[in-house]
Amino acid sequence: FRRVLFRSVLMRICDGLSAIPSTLLAIALMAVLGQSTFNVILALSIVYIPRMARIARSAALVVKEQTYIEALRGQGASGFRIIWRHIAPNILSPVVVQASYNFANSIITEAALSFLGVGIPAPNPSWGNILSDGQEVINTAWWMIVYPGLVTALAVMGTNIFGDGLRDILDPHTN
Repeated sequence: FRRVLFRSVLMRICDGLSAIPSTLLAIALMAVLGQSTFNVILALSIVYIPRMARIARSAALVVKEQTYIEALRGQGASGFRIIWRHIAPNILSPVVVQASYNFANSIITEAALSFLGVGIPAPNPSWGNILSDGQEVINTAWWMIVYPGLVTALAVMGTNIFGDGLRDILDPHTN
């Protein structure tokens, strides 16, 4: 679809949001929104959606230029059919893989927000809250910092390995 102005404005907004470091943008959004679990989810969504949009757009532009899309247009296929039946399934692989990496980054960012005291409120469990509480007793109970940090690192590493596996499964160009 040729909505150039809307697409251009949307991509410039994505560029602007991507230019700001994710943790700093999340902290600023949490300062504006206030401290709650829903606001953490909203802030992380705002921080990481521009990356997803850029990946989806670039993959869609590559698929859109393929010869079979031209052939479909020549046969009279509607834009709706081309988008949902041919372009969307072909951009699914990079979007799903990027989503797994964004999820891993979101784990780290949420832990950082909670550690700094602007994330999930204190009575609710969060790895950042646990690390923040362990700060006071690090000299007598070192495991209060080591184990939550280790579990956070393992969760992020597991999510990244899962994303690599998804890429291998979903990418039609790899054997």
